[in-house]
Amino acid sequence: MSTVGYDVSVQADAGGVAVDDVRVRPGVYRSFGKAALDRTVAFVALLVLSPLVLLVALLVRINLGKGVLYRQVRVGQNGRHFTVVKFRTMHADRRQRSADDLDGPDRRVTHKTTEDPRHTPLGRVLRRFSLDELPQLWNVLRGDMSLVGPRPELPVVVDRYHQWQHLRHLVKPGITGLWQVSERGDLAMHECVETDLDYVRRLGFFTDMAILIRTIPAAVRGTGS
Repeated sequence: MSTVGYDVSVQADAGGVAVDDVRVRPGVYRSFGKAALDRTVAFVALLVLSPLVLLVALLVRINLGKGVLYRQVRVGQNGRHFTVVKFRTMHADRRQRSADDLDGPDRRVTHKTTEDPRHTPLGRVLRRFSLDELPQLWNVLRGDMSLVGPRPELPVVVDRYHQWQHLRHLVKPGITGLWQVSERGDLAMHECVETDLDYVRRLGFFTDMAILIRTIPAAVRGTGS
């Protein structure tokens, strides 16, 4: 894990997007409560969901062989790199399969697509209901992620950001977030970042609770990302 040179304190030209008021204001919840809530809920969730986690791990093992987890470097709070863990959803030879011919949206523009031919049938189900992200509760326990926050992006995507877009890194990335329970990733990356900045402005206990509550039916319906 490392830190990259993203200056999230600069209020840069946002091309018409209001960013002057994007900052993490001090408060008990923001300074202490959010981290305590994250670790408590993540620990309890891992205990309660352990049968489901073990079942998914077994299914992935049967379908894809050894190595049920997929690890990938993402960008977190203050531009810090960390390794996110997920259940594998792609064929073992995914590196030999190109997504260039994908008949669907560009990965750099939309966050997820169900049309990627590299996904296994099981993987499509796991991604549809966000079950592939269950191992990220471990990332929350480690302190790399929060339950609620902007989604952690790939460094190659973040490298294409304008300066103002790095303001989303003022807070920890989350397993779920404001854009997941609203647009659900259907918007362009530029517009999703604006949603992330709206979350940074509104960050608070009741905002997080509202997003967590809305996440449950969205995941059950399979409209999550």
